[in-house]
Amino acid sequence: RGAAGTSPGVPVPVPGGAAEPVCPVPPHPRHTGLCGLRLGGSAGGGPQPSRSFLNLTNKRKEYSERRIIGYSMQEMYDVVANVEDYKNFVPWCKKSEVVAKRSGHVKAQLEVGFPPVLERYTSIVTLVRPHLVKAVCTDGRLFNHLETNWRFSPGIPGYPRTSTVDFSISFEFRSLLHSQLATVFFDEVVKQMVAAFERRAAKSFGPETRIPRELMTHEVHQT
Repeated sequence: RGAAGTSPGVPVPVPGGAAEPVCPVPPHPRHTGLCGLRLGGSAGGGPQPSRSFLNLTNKRKEYSERRIIGYSMQEMYDVVANVEDYKNFVPWCKKSEVVAKRSGHVKAQLEVGFPPVLERYTSIVTLVRPHLVKAVCTDGRLFNHLETNWRFSPGIPGYPRTSTVDFSISFEFRSLLHSQLATVFFDEVVKQMVAAFERRAAKSFGPETRIPRELMTHEVHQT
């Protein structure tokens, strides 16, 4: 199974400027044109991998993380629900802008990058204060599916300024080429997500509540 932790439609990001595209795997002569290809399609009119082959190698992946954190449910909710702030601290998030709001929902445009791709997408974020922030990518070209969930529940009895944070994300890349990025995406974005929001809470609300080591919980699952 998979393991735990960013925020709505939560974002996913490439450091630096306009670098040369990097091919995630050594190109086969037949697929040389794919190396610098733009998101969402194959370069040129070359042969496409068969659907059966894609199904074997381009599977949906999931990750979840549960952690006891020294901030209250409300504090963590406020950090995760502030989608406009993502560009300032979420791993590899280059742009985050709320374009529409209605009760319990926001629509946001996000841009994330990691070599060799840059992805712009719209995320629909569901907000239930102070319990839930759920984000679903609706029009991405890099992902067939991308959904993040943050759930906040009470922390340790006797420690009122603590909370239990459950983060989960599931994703599936559109193309076989981009599915090669799954390991990079896991290591550089997904696995760092909860820690990034915890650091943002520290910047917003000051030092966290000290939690005795024997009472701390940190569980991770990944598939």
